[in-house]
Amino acid sequence: MFNSTHMRFTKALLSSVVFICTAWFSANAQTIQKTSATSPAVLSVDGEDVSLEEFENIFRKNNRDSVVTKASLDEYMELFINFKLKVHAAKAAGLDTVSKFKYELQGYRAQLARPYLTDQEKLDELMQEAYAHLKEEVRASHLLIECKPNALAADTLKAYNKIMDIRKKILAGESFESAAKKYSTDKSVEKNNGDLGYFTAFQMVYPFESAAYNTKIGEVTMPVRTQYGYHLLKVTGRRPARGEIHVAHIMVKPKKEDANDPAAEAKINEIYQKALEGKQTFQELCTLYSEDVTTKNKGGELPWFGTNKMVSEFEEASYALKEDGEVSRPFKTSYGWHIVKRLGYKPLASFESMSKDIKAKVSKDARAEKTKNSFLSKIGKEYNFVYNQKYINKLAAKADSSTYVGQLKARKALLKKVFCEVAGTKYTVNDFYQTMITRKGANTNMNPQDYVKHEAKMFAEDKLMREEDAHLEEKYPAFRLLMKEYREGILLFELTDQLVWSKAVKDTVGLNSYFESNKASFMWPDRAEVVIYTCANDEIANKLRKMLESGKSPSEAAAELNQGTQLNLQTEGGLFAREDREVLGKIKWTEGLSVNVPMNGQVMVVDIQELLSKSPKKLSESRGLVTSEYQNFLDKQWVEELRKTHTFKINTEVLHSIAK
Repeated sequence: MFNSTHMRFTKALLSSVVFICTAWFSANAQTIQKTSATSPAVLSVDGEDVSLEEFENIFRKNNRDSVVTKASLDEYMELFINFKLKVHAAKAAGLDTVSKFKYELQGYRAQLARPYLTDQEKLDELMQEAYAHLKEEVRASHLLIECKPNALAADTLKAYNKIMDIRKKILAGESFESAAKKYSTDKSVEKNNGDLGYFTAFQMVYPFESAAYNTKIGEVTMPVRTQYGYHLLKVTGRRPARGEIHVAHIMVKPKKEDANDPAAEAKINEIYQKALEGKQTFQELCTLYSEDVTTKNKGGELPWFGTNKMVSEFEEASYALKEDGEVSRPFKTSYGWHIVKRLGYKPLASFESMSKDIKAKVSKDARAEKTKNSFLSKIGKEYNFVYNQKYINKLAAKADSSTYVGQLKARKALLKKVFCEVAGTKYTVNDFYQTMITRKGANTNMNPQDYVKHEAKMFAEDKLMREEDAHLEEKYPAFRLLMKEYREGILLFELTDQLVWSKAVKDTVGLNSYFESNKASFMWPDRAEVVIYTCANDEIANKLRKMLESGKSPSEAAAELNQGTQLNLQTEGGLFAREDREVLGKIKWTEGLSVNVPMNGQVMVVDIQELLSKSPKKLSESRGLVTSEYQNFLDKQWVEELRKTHTFKINTEVLHSIAK
């Protein structure tokens, strides 16, 4: 962290560290100690104490697998002092007051705070529930009565009553399939009679999924509300998760005018027989005969898939294959005739290996609302949150379409009413009203009344979340220390860039001066101008040797030896050091032809044409290395100056207590 050679990567690393730390704190945020005892000072820099807690936190991160000794602590402390001195210099230069720094730090803080602004226990519970669903697949039929999310209360009630009447008819004896055909507004019922087949977690909207998994086979649910309307579900089957399968297929399409085209069936059967004979590979047959233009030139290979990702006939035929390489009999789907070859299979992975993906999905669907509401409920009690819905209802009652463009009607008396309170801070209807009238236009499907209610709720919840956010450093020591690391890391980067990295690139006079003073450090090693011959065997090598000794040029020798092939002789010429090519380390460095050197099934011959002793490089030949060394030189100078002009004192007893 404190080595100048590594500091140039600091900014890039900050982004990846945010992700790593966020992931770790997501798992531990709720268990981190909220208060900590006063930590003794391990170091003082210009009279400012650095706690043992802060030093040990950084030390442990950078020495995870090392044995902690007094010597290792002393060594690391020297680096830490350099780091702290640079940070003090950055603060003295006012870099922590510039808007660029504040904006960047604010962005990192927002990312690092996320795990703390959620109910981790509820999130874990929902992730475990999702994995339990993934372990089982449910088959269900459904019936839908559409009702938009922004429907008026009267229309919503009408839809609910209608689906309840349908449910009574089903319970009285009418078949679910018959009812779905008669009443469902889901157009797919024309093809599937309401049968959705098997599905698993994340393949349906969460309320629908939850209802399916909480219903026994043969039972019909109560109405389930989703963004599409009201559903009835009848669960018709359950089975363990099938996992994922990888297949290739060959498809033959029937003629458009004849879905039962006998020629297509005959063709797929012929292809199947050829596959069984094995004279041509499945891939070759696919290239020759498949009519799926997207896969025929890829051997018919399809992406890995699981339940409910393919039409049912294709899925069943694929999962019926029990071994890799097995080929199915011809079968028909709505797309045509197919034969399928199994390429691979993998069962459902462990929760641990899937947790990252599950968490991402849980955070994006309706489950996220549950974790948010649970968290708001917890911190609402902590901050004495009060929400007076009745005042917002009065405001919403007068809302019309002009509300979407910031035009609201409200009496002065109503505007003075307190509609929410957080930690003793009162927010009036007018506070919310002012945020609404500044809006240019709303992108929403809600009716005006629901829109006002929704936005007021968001306003109040935002105030509650901001209150919690403002207390994160005092509630969570680990977060406070992490934020301090980021703050100081950004400061260190900015000042180091000014005084070391960019300076070394821009300061051409200083760079030239440094190069002239340190030429002995930038030398070419012993080198040779050579031609390296790679021969197919000893016979070719010996023929080559005779040709070269007789005065033929390398190109003439190659032309003659490579008649009818290009593999007998290959040449490479250039100026090389011993370490540049393996063969150069196996021969004596004398001018002329080397002995034959067997290597990797071939024979190498080297013609050393000129030997060059060690010599100084030009700046243009070593600019990258010189610039890097000049940066190290500038950094060293800077640290020496800081150590002379600033005071620091180590509390050795406290430092060495870590080793105990």
